[in-house]
Amino acid sequence: MTSTAAIEHPVIAWGWAGQALEVESGDLHVVAPFEGGALVALIDGLGHGPEAASAALAAAAVLGAHAGEPVGVLVQRCHDALRKTRGAVLSVASFRACDSSVTWLGVGNVDAIVVDGRGNRRAAICSRGGVVGYQLPALCSATVEVYSGDVLVMVTDGIHSGFLAGLACDGSPQAIAESILDRFAKGSDDAHVVVARYLGAPS
Repeated sequence: MTSTAAIEHPVIAWGWAGQALEVESGDLHVVAPFEGGALVALIDGLGHGPEAASAALAAAAVLGAHAGEPVGVLVQRCHDALRKTRGAVLSVASFRACDSSVTWLGVGNVDAIVVDGRGNRRAAICSRGGVVGYQLPALCSATVEVYSGDVLVMVTDGIHSGFLAGLACDGSPQAIAESILDRFAKGSDDAHVVVARYLGAPS
């Protein structure tokens, strides 16, 4: 799901790739620009199939509608909206051009890693155990400085660990996402990758 809001100076370029175990995937990304920044999120509805997809869609609607809010507020909003679903795990990352930063927060096993333009790992999200919509942990976000060309990679647990091995970051975000899915998808669960390259603050 992607916001269609018109932003004069986008701060990221992005791409995604995914595959579903059933007709409907329980994994869903959100990329939503807002003035001076962009929200990137990846949601994994518990299990797979229609009920997992329903939970992911409920979270995506909240994130898209409130993209510019602090990540802790966004996750709490998702928790409230998902109480009548089977729940989800997710990671959210908010890029802001004013201080070239990304502030992120994760609940459950959706990995998020920032690498530099050569593929060297710079930072990884510190997720807390829990389920959004069911059991929310104490929320504590972290802020990381980013540089033009840095790449954020988010993957659900349908992707094998070690997905950064041999990662070539000189391609487009779409090519990076497709490469990770092709090489590391488990094939036994929904799998989803979203990649965002920070473009830097407008000059």
